[in-house]
Amino acid sequence: MNILYTAEALSSGEGRNGRVTSSDGSFALDMAVPVEMGGPGAGANPEQLFAAGYAACFHSALQGVARSQKIAIAESSVGGRVHIGPNGTGGYELAVHLEVVIPELSHEKAQELADAAHKVCPYSNATRGNIDVTISVSDD
Repeated sequence: MNILYTAEALSSGEGRNGRVTSSDGSFALDMAVPVEMGGPGAGANPEQLFAAGYAACFHSALQGVARSQKIAIAESSVGGRVHIGPNGTGGYELAVHLEVVIPELSHEKAQELADAAHKVCPYSNATRGNIDVTISVSDD
C-alpha cells in the first residue's frame, strides 16, 4: 500500500471510561460507556466515533462518485448508525446502517450513487465481509 496519510490517536485511562486524543491535538474527548450498556454515558464512545468517521468518509466517496459523473449533490448528507451487541460466543459484534439523503436526485439515481460509493469508500472496503453494513437512501 502506498500510504497517503496516517491518523494517530491515544486512548488513556480505562478505555471506554477514559480519554482519547489525536496526536496532532485536533481533538481530545472524554470517553464513557453508554447508559444502555450500563455506564455513566457522560462522554463519547467508540461507536459514536466510528459512526462519525464512516459517515464522513462515505459522504466524501459519494461526492467523489457524483463529481466523476458530473452530478451536483451540494445538499446531500449521510447519517451513520453503529450498533453493538453480543455475538453469541462471549464477545461483541458491530453492524452499521448508513442513511443517504440527496434531495436533488430521484430515489433511483441517489441509490445508484450510494451503491457506487460503497464500492470505493475505504470504510466500506475495510468492513466488507466482516460486519453487516446496510445503506439506504431516504428522501429526508
